[in-house]
Amino acid sequence: MRPRPPHLPLPRGPRVRNALSAALIALACLLVPFGTLAAWAAYGLADTGRYVAAMAPLASDPDVRGAVADTVGDDILAEVGADPARGTFKPFVHEAVRSFTGTETYRTAWDATNRTVHGAVLRALRDDRAAGRAVTVDLAPVTARVKARLAADHMPFAHRIPVEHTAVAVLPADEVDRLRKGYHVLDVAAFWLPLGAVVFALAGIAVAACRRRAVTATGLGTALGGALLALAVALGRRLTVAGLPDELHRPAAGAVYDALTTTLRTASWLLVTLGLAVAAASWLTGRHGRRRLPRQPSPGAVRP
Repeated sequence: MRPRPPHLPLPRGPRVRNALSAALIALACLLVPFGTLAAWAAYGLADTGRYVAAMAPLASDPDVRGAVADTVGDDILAEVGADPARGTFKPFVHEAVRSFTGTETYRTAWDATNRTVHGAVLRALRDDRAAGRAVTVDLAPVTARVKARLAADHMPFAHRIPVEHTAVAVLPADEVDRLRKGYHVLDVAAFWLPLGAVVFALAGIAVAACRRRAVTATGLGTALGGALLALAVALGRRLTVAGLPDELHRPAAGAVYDALTTTLRTASWLLVTLGLAVAAASWLTGRHGRRRLPRQPSPGAVRP
């Protein structure tokens, strides 16, 4: 059978298979970054243990410690009736709070507060019976530790700091209801989007007329999806930090953003590396295979 000249069009069967394969692979590569993002949010951010572990190193971050000292110090001055902006004791209170943020007690309180707040928010998002109710937590234990430290340092008015078991609002009721709907969608998407990406990719490779090229295209598409996800994470950080009204606390917000998205950034670069590795292996395998193919004799050649 004579080989078909390369300039002639493919038969209808292979053309349809290649078109269907390209559509399936493109859909799979499109689902890759969205599936990774959904899985990170559902299994990373929505897991209290992983959230607390990601936030724990921030207890020693200087920008976060400065933001905590400013916020807690102003709250303490407001509680005792002093003007946070012009109070005589402001430098002393802020320095005492900042000194407290370097202790083991503060790190314990930091982890406990993050665990308490995250657990309360997560329970509200998962419980449909909590509709119409705001998320509140009791931070009295943290206040008690700060008061004891200030009193031990003989700070003025430390004994006047009230330690009351009051419900501190974390999320308003209307925002909780809106986030609950998004959480349910995210919970479903975190499972089906990655699974759909794998199924579409395998189907696209299976129906392709040239599976090696389909594997190469899948690898390149996966790498592109990972690169776009990494770009989205970097752009999201810039927009999030730039959108804060308080310029002094933007470095602290950036540190929190980086801590929460560490796993997502790692996953995005793993997708890039894995996709390029698969594409390169497929391409090199094809070249090696073509070199080893025996030459076919021409139709007019005379056999000895």
